Amino acid sequence: MSTQPPRRAGNAGRYLFLVLLGLIVGAICAVMALRALQARQDPFPEALMNVMAHQSGALRDAAKSSRCTINDTLPRLQSLRALSNDIESGFPDLRDDTRFATAASGLRADLDKALASPPADCAQLAAINERIGEDCKACHRDFR
Repeated sequence: MSTQPPRRAGNAGRYLFLVLLGLIVGAICAVMALRALQARQDPFPEALMNVMAHQSGALRDAAKSSRCTINDTLPRLQSLRALSNDIESGFPDLRDDTRFATAASGLRADLDKALASPPADCAQLAAINERIGEDCKACHRDFR
């Protein structure tokens, strides 16, 4: 009878541990690198556009649900007008572009007109929403 040498435990457990450790360390390093890249970006322009989109969306929703009184629309128009003052400072790379300045001032002019005579009914609100949408599209068409 031949005696077999004692069976040695394999190294599979060690390799599995090292692979898992490498995956965890790699994931941590990837998250750290992405956070470092994200920290270099200015969140203000995206935040400004998100808030303006929310306010203009609220105006469109008010028109759809027939809530077109001055009390429903005036706060949204005032918010949009105040936010529109920061458009150039939110996009400093575009500040000197005449198309950008024209689009931003056009939006402010339309909002000033809307605030000077707030919409009294849904037809007027729809017209204001149309002008605001066109002003936004003019800028997004050229710079997005």
